[in-house]
Amino acid sequence: MKISGNEIRVGMLIEHKDDLWQVLKTQHVKPGKGGAFAQVEMKSVNKNTKLNERFRSSDTVEKVSLDEIKFNFLYQDETDYYFINQKSFEQINIKKNIVGEKGKMLTENLEVNISFYNDRPLVVDLPNQVTCKIKSTDVALKGQTVSSSYKPATLNNGINIQVPPFVESGDTIIIDTRTIEYIKKI
Repeated sequence: MKISGNEIRVGMLIEHKDDLWQVLKTQHVKPGKGGAFAQVEMKSVNKNTKLNERFRSSDTVEKVSLDEIKFNFLYQDETDYYFINQKSFEQINIKKNIVGEKGKMLTENLEVNISFYNDRPLVVDLPNQVTCKIKSTDVALKGQTVSSSYKPATLNNGINIQVPPFVESGDTIIIDTRTIEYIKKI
């Protein structure tokens, strides 16, 4: 689907210069002289390189449409994560570098959305919130106020986050998968 340069938004996947790009940042610029344009920072999905490009409103780019399918996480090995389709029971594996840091938050049977482009998995979207257990955390110091200070904690999956002083080792908490931050204690 063709879109004009001023319709490009963060998170979109576009086809440009014979490659697939994910939009990281976009800024609308109106210089004193000349026409307005969108300054777009993009990351190549295939080559893992970045590109800054200017798109005028008269320029058109191809917006990539992705097929999104629900899968359940099964297990992992040294290089891959394995998922099963909920409807067809087809099993797929995805390289750990595609999933990235968020792969540590995958738990058995967790429902995820996997976006495909030409039958190739590109993006693994976790639910916005997941439940984790605190493996270890520092003891809260007396006199600290709740609003001013957070303390470091290590989750059972190895991720380090900041938690409020009242959270102890062994507690179960909910974290935001988009920002990898503490939300609440269960």
